[in-house]
Amino acid sequence: MRLSVLQYGDPILRAKGKPIEEVDDRVRELAMNMVETMHAANGVGLAAQQIGEALQLTVLDVSQVEDRPSTMKLNGQTVEPKTAMPLILINPELTLSHETTTGTEGCLSFPEITGEIERSESVLARARTLDGENIEIEATGLLARALQHEVDHLDGILFIDRMSSAAKASLASRLRRMRKETERSRGKDPRSLADQRAL
Repeated sequence: MRLSVLQYGDPILRAKGKPIEEVDDRVRELAMNMVETMHAANGVGLAAQQIGEALQLTVLDVSQVEDRPSTMKLNGQTVEPKTAMPLILINPELTLSHETTTGTEGCLSFPEITGEIERSESVLARARTLDGENIEIEATGLLARALQHEVDHLDGILFIDRMSSAAKASLASRLRRMRKETERSRGKDPRSLADQRAL
């Protein structure tokens, strides 16, 4: 089932996700719905916060992106990233490399907004799967970037928080308008949202 993706201005996007203690049918169904939603939106990742659940759960799929390659090791074995997609990660934790690179990012919660974001070139991710198995993923390229973007979401951090001050300033009016539209659709007093501090 396709789910609605929350837009910037919804306070749950700023919520830190709760760890998932037990993988039950509800978590499995949520994960499957998140994969369907991500694919329908042509995204490469989706975090639980983006569909209204403050949980440590994210899904990723970089298999359709041809011009931004990735490398991947799964539990120490080199694999073709396409064969391992989609990834469903529960309670992921990242170890970041010191080398960084800047690249273009977008976000399903920020339609039509992109930015140049500095990220670690490679990451080591440890997480659980829907089967309760502990896995370790070493990634570079787009997959490394997507993992960092999605795990940020799980901690209530948005990609605009990683933009340079100048880039964020140039988007300020669009972000304000987007936030107000979200607040209007939620029927909330804009001054009550914690997101006011984001700008």
